[in-house]
Amino acid sequence: MWLSDMQKIGVAFCAGGGLFLTLGVLMFFDRSMLAMGNVLFVIGLTLIIGLQKTFVFFARREKIKGTAAFSAGIVLIFLRWPLTGFLVELYGIFVLFGDFFATIGSFAGNIPVVGPYIQQALNKISGGRRNAELPV
Repeated sequence: MWLSDMQKIGVAFCAGGGLFLTLGVLMFFDRSMLAMGNVLFVIGLTLIIGLQKTFVFFARREKIKGTAAFSAGIVLIFLRWPLTGFLVELYGIFVLFGDFFATIGSFAGNIPVVGPYIQQALNKISGGRRNAELPV
């Protein structure tokens, strides 16, 4: 595989973050689960693409609104407003990572039976945008 050891650890952290976020939502927006998921996701992203590229990705001019919403959502979760924080954070995730949904949709299109439906939904969410420049 073409991933370094640090990147493999980062993928594990991101997967753990996604798991904790999902469990936090399923447990009626449990604040501690959502907070742990956020911390693991940000650490995993940093390990995957590196500290400098992470900073450049979040600090780009066209992504600043998403960065502000994502950060505000994390702060709201830490301040014991989990539902509001999660919704603000979700908006930030869509603004920050919306370009990637079309790429994910092209991979998901290969899944038998449900793949084309997933691909169509992700293409609608992303607005038909394709990744012109990836953060890596």
